[in-house]
Amino acid sequence: MLNIVLVEPEIPQNAGNVARTCACTGSRLHLVEPMGFRPTEKNLKRAGCNYWNDVDIVRWSCVEAFLEAHGEDELHLFTGAAERGYAEVSYGPDAFLLFGRESRGLDPAIIERFADACVRVPMRAGLDSLNVSNTVALAAYEALRQQGFPGLV
Repeated sequence: MLNIVLVEPEIPQNAGNVARTCACTGSRLHLVEPMGFRPTEKNLKRAGCNYWNDVDIVRWSCVEAFLEAHGEDELHLFTGAAERGYAEVSYGPDAFLLFGRESRGLDPAIIERFADACVRVPMRAGLDSLNVSNTVALAAYEALRQQGFPGLV
């Protein structure tokens, strides 16, 4: 199962859009604390996703807890600091795609620690990022395309 990891997401509407992508693709969503919102039922509904019950969600207390559990697994870190494009790598069926917070991305120490696993979405010079939910959708569908869109119609 493809794994989408939001590290310290700040905006509930983005998390809602990502959850919708996960529901539609059958991907697991990992939410890493602290988050910029409380994942209560009321806030999740306000996030604009009516698919929350169709998403397999795993919550982590902090990024180090997540990395302790999955640091040896197939990780792909999405960052504007990478040289390699996201479509230039192969994604296995159990890959973990990591995305940082909307305001700052992933911490530099994590990027440095997993430098060989960093990828970027190409864009025009001077622009630093797409909305995180758009980037998640691009990445998830590229990974699933490489696998022949398993389980999707």
